Amino acid sequence: MLTFIPTPIGNPQDITIRALKQFEEATLFLCEDTRETKRLLRILEERFDFSYPEVEFLSFHEHNGAERLEQIAPRLSAENVVYVSDAGMPVISDPGQILVEYCQEHGVEYDVLPGASAVTTAYAASGFKEGKFLFFGFLPHKGSERSSELIRAMNGLDNVVLYEAPHRIEKLIEEIAHIDGEREVFFAKELSKKFQRYYKGTAKEILEKFETINQKGEWVVVIGAKKEEAKALYVDDILAFDLQPKVKAKLLSKISNKSVKEWYEELIS
Repeated sequence: MLTFIPTPIGNPQDITIRALKQFEEATLFLCEDTRETKRLLRILEERFDFSYPEVEFLSFHEHNGAERLEQIAPRLSAENVVYVSDAGMPVISDPGQILVEYCQEHGVEYDVLPGASAVTTAYAASGFKEGKFLFFGFLPHKGSERSSELIRAMNGLDNVVLYEAPHRIEKLIEEIAHIDGEREVFFAKELSKKFQRYYKGTAKEILEKFETINQKGEWVVVIGAKKEEAKALYVDDILAFDLQPKVKAKLLSKISNKSVKEWYEELIS
């Protein structure tokens, strides 16, 4: 049987009793990063009534997942196998999805334990009144693909939750402020850790604060939904981007009733 086990997103005390029990009974650990998993298990051994398991640890990540699955597939139904990501719920923004798919297609018994999630923790802390949101994970790192995805996220009528790395977090707030400086946003840093911090305000206000904010650490960002009547503003913003006409035409077509061809002809005329 394969069990997907959530790990603390920061504070080791957030581990569950069920998770500890599964760790002790496991015969094989599949880990996004074996070093991170072993570090966590040593901390749990020091602080809780837990025995470090002397079993096999294998890496399972986006670069080797398919190949690794071929190697260990027979063991998934024959042993007590656990899968853990570096932090939080497995499968959410990590490569565990192919394991779920394999189990479903081949009739392998599996279970997913409930536990800590940066997505829901940040949204609960954000204070946005709406009880629904869209989760976009990590945006593309750069280029028109990143711009397109961010505009798509901000052009919807639902709040949006994003993950972002520390070396790109200032770039993200600059991009949000450029699209809509008055948009309400919530930035959460280092959730559940010693230096956890919350920042909420308009994109312009948060951008000004970033001049004095220590940006190190993991970030979760909640972007408030746009007002329905604000669509024209985004057309103007895209037109102001320094992008090739073909790229602009694709972006503009996503938020309007015009086709890519129509926008392209208008841009080059």
